[in-house]
Amino acid sequence: MSHAPAPADVALPADGFALFPDRSVVALRVNGALRDLATVVTTGDEVDAVTIDSADGLDILRHSTAHVLAQAVQRIRPQANLGIGPPITDGFYYDFGVDDPFTPEDLKAIKKEMERIVREGQRFVRRVVTDDEARAELAGEPFKLELIGLKGGSAEAAEGASVEVGAGELTIYDNVTRDGETAWKDLCRGPHVPGTRMVGNGWDLTRVAGAYWRGSEKNPQLQRIYGTAWPTKDELRAYQQRLEEAARRDHRKLGAELDLFSFPDEIGPGLSVFHPKGGIIRYEIEQYMRERLLAGGYEVVNSPHITKGDLFMTSGHLQWYADGMYPPMELDEIVDGEGNVTRQGQEYYLKPMNCPFHNLIFRARGRSYRELPLRLAEFGTVYRYEKSGTLAGLTRVRGMTQDDAHIYVTPDQVRDELTRNLEFVLSVLRDYGLDDFYLELSTKEEGNPKFIGADHLWAEATDTLREVAEASGLELVPDPGGAAFYGPKISVQARDAIGRTWQMSTIQLDFNQPERFALEYTGSDGAKHRPVMIHRALFGSIERFFAILLEHYAGAFPVWLSPVQVVGIPVAEEYADYLSDVIGQLRAAGVRAQLDDSDDRMQKKIRTHTTQKVPLMLIAGEQDRAGGTVSFRFRDGTQLNAVPIADAVARVRAAVTAKSLVNTADDLG
Repeated sequence: MSHAPAPADVALPADGFALFPDRSVVALRVNGALRDLATVVTTGDEVDAVTIDSADGLDILRHSTAHVLAQAVQRIRPQANLGIGPPITDGFYYDFGVDDPFTPEDLKAIKKEMERIVREGQRFVRRVVTDDEARAELAGEPFKLELIGLKGGSAEAAEGASVEVGAGELTIYDNVTRDGETAWKDLCRGPHVPGTRMVGNGWDLTRVAGAYWRGSEKNPQLQRIYGTAWPTKDELRAYQQRLEEAARRDHRKLGAELDLFSFPDEIGPGLSVFHPKGGIIRYEIEQYMRERLLAGGYEVVNSPHITKGDLFMTSGHLQWYADGMYPPMELDEIVDGEGNVTRQGQEYYLKPMNCPFHNLIFRARGRSYRELPLRLAEFGTVYRYEKSGTLAGLTRVRGMTQDDAHIYVTPDQVRDELTRNLEFVLSVLRDYGLDDFYLELSTKEEGNPKFIGADHLWAEATDTLREVAEASGLELVPDPGGAAFYGPKISVQARDAIGRTWQMSTIQLDFNQPERFALEYTGSDGAKHRPVMIHRALFGSIERFFAILLEHYAGAFPVWLSPVQVVGIPVAEEYADYLSDVIGQLRAAGVRAQLDDSDDRMQKKIRTHTTQKVPLMLIAGEQDRAGGTVSFRFRDGTQLNAVPIADAVARVRAAVTAKSLVNTADDLG
């Protein structure tokens, strides 16, 4: 969105078309609220132009395209009932109540009808209506009638319903033809682009899926058509190319191809097992992180996987997080010989979080201010009951290991410790090959009972996090309402090799849990004081971080993370013994090296190990054996010949130690 004051030569009142004749402007922000370009503004209004390539502009374009989709569907299937059609990341969807699922042929017909609607140049015209008027006009749309009852702020009760209702008034958008006839209408808050021609040709329909009305399995299942929309055809093509590249890098596909991990049906959805190659990558990820933690002044702790429910009552998880927890286990009941219960059982829970356990470790004995900051770190496995439809390979699982840390500080240590943690997080992520970051500040939603604790503590915590984030020099993006229930947080957002953004590390400031657990330390004045708690997860979870790295590198990990770092390939069988001795020297130097002495021809072996993303291949023939050398073959297909064995071992070892990404001879040094 670009700020642009009304031109001096335009008399007010005037609409947005007069104020901003530039066709890239699709809407206005008037006194902070998004409005259609046809909105009339007057003297004193603060007016911003919303361009089509801005975040708001893209949402408006995509929501307008969703309306074109819905109109096209009802032209082809007049009996289809309308659900909702919000913009989403990179696109939109619209839900429909239909008797028969949409087929690929249906999508082709719908796309052609959408193209006709775009060419017709219909105008999106906003109309304010009363509840009764809306019900009368939409009498044949049962889902819309249900949404009307959500007007007035309860629209969050329906997934995506804020695009329809939730403001102080109801509005209907008419699609008006050039001759002034209303061709179609929909309940909608808006705003929209001025007309269907502005939807252009930078859109496409992508897939069909089932979706429950209002996101609840208790409600009817609808058909959801997904699409994407961009300001130009070129931007659409670029997006489609990114999708193709993302599919090539999909960690689920690579995980199977490279034999890294799986999700056996016998174990259950969202519960992964790591195979030997994946296990060694995971070991290296964790081991390096442990080294950095110990060097950074952290103390390693460990906690069990289950606990009595009372612990999570104290922490607040049972009150505010129960939907994400597994059901309780009834244990410890004692029954006498006659069947009488002599001791009541208790409810035990699989832990969804590590923080309550760390609070108990802090509280296990008296603490002095001299011990603070106290940094407790754990690779703790936690369990969360994610719905089956939300599971997504390793990026969304039910069992995960968090690289969790909780830091207890005095109030005057908060700012320095937050700064220290942010610098630590960015440094470690760079070591794993991620270096394009921005920050997100997640804050509470005022009036939402989900968020616990005094308002002044939230304000203090939020202000402190904001100041630390701004001091880092990185871009800071607001995330209103995205805080944890106990405190605000900074999230490090990292862009990968193809420009996708992943939420990585989180740093959360918490004044509430120390209060709930009655945590205390003795200050320099001899009195008891309450510490401040910082939650810090660098990876989020090992599983998710593994998936992100796998996709970032497209399976071609840096040599230090590669499950097999070197493969020896003899030119012919007679050179296998010579190369076996070289492989033995590499293993003795701590390198994961193998000899391929199979019956396959040399070229097939090279293809096989290239497909398996092995970073370094050592090839030896007669000249190498005679000269006491080996030849390197690199990921880009080039070779470095006649390298003395001792030099070759030293170079490989140096590349592993330096955590290099070796693709060429230059990378090997």
